[in-house]
Amino acid sequence: MKIGKVPENVLKRAVFKQIHHRRQEVLLHPGVGEDCAAVAPEQGEVFVLSTDPITGADKQMGVFAVHITANDLATAGAEPIGILSSIILPPETEEQDLRRIMSELEQACDELQIEILGGHTEVSDAVNRPVITVTGVGKVARGDLLSTGGMQPGDELVMTKWAGLEGSAIIAAEKRDVLEQTLPAHLIDTAESFLKHISVVPEAKIAMQHGVHAMHDVTEGGIFGALWEMGAASGVGIVADLDKIPIRQETIELCEVFDINPYLLISSGCMLIGCENGNLLVDRLQDAGIPAAVIGRATEGNDRVIRSGEETRFLEPAGSDELYKIYE
Repeated sequence: MKIGKVPENVLKRAVFKQIHHRRQEVLLHPGVGEDCAAVAPEQGEVFVLSTDPITGADKQMGVFAVHITANDLATAGAEPIGILSSIILPPETEEQDLRRIMSELEQACDELQIEILGGHTEVSDAVNRPVITVTGVGKVARGDLLSTGGMQPGDELVMTKWAGLEGSAIIAAEKRDVLEQTLPAHLIDTAESFLKHISVVPEAKIAMQHGVHAMHDVTEGGIFGALWEMGAASGVGIVADLDKIPIRQETIELCEVFDINPYLLISSGCMLIGCENGNLLVDRLQDAGIPAAVIGRATEGNDRVIRSGEETRFLEPAGSDELYKIYE
């Protein structure tokens, strides 16, 4: 496609025809010439907003884009309503590529029963592969709003699912040709299927029913980065047990191929929850079919550490995610 705005006829075929309207809160929907969306909350509710870019994935990037933003909203206790998407495409992009991205966005929105509220689509030589930026809109009762900084000393830390979830799915999808040289196909298939677990909206709903103090989704920087961020946001120390952090064997084997530390690997689909009674919450999550474990606790002070037997490692702020090693 030519550089500039995507032509109107392509927009109608590849974009607007795929968008479905699901939410009564949405008053103004996307269309040619529409510059804004309009959403109306109920009395006593507040809007929660979040934005994320997707740059580290190609396959299923539309699915990642929706769920990652919805996950951010869920950590605040909010119910997602919809998204606005900005899609920047390189000049060699064909209409079918845009149609695929929109299909992925709509697929994820359907799973969450939310809407595409609006956005922008453009072709530019400033990028060499598609870039999607999604802004999510959610709502929550004013008194139920949570922040990542709400954890208190003595709170237990519950982790859902397993470390490296999203990164494993991306590596399996993007680097199958390399992986198949040393790993069996069924292991790679299983890792790629982790994508179906990427939403943390279900566990957030359960957690909100049990008086949690804080939630944080585990994204770039992996579980080690997320533990640091949660402690820093709350102004507390963290003590976590490495042996209690759930991780799949598929993730370990994929990471060995690229010399990746799986605990520093992007892990959307995994959530950290600070609460008083972690074991009770774990039981409730497992009753709903969501794997979870108590992996540590919040402490007084500022030390944030991982323990493994007699060894102690001090956590640090997240740097570049380990995922990017696969592109080197």
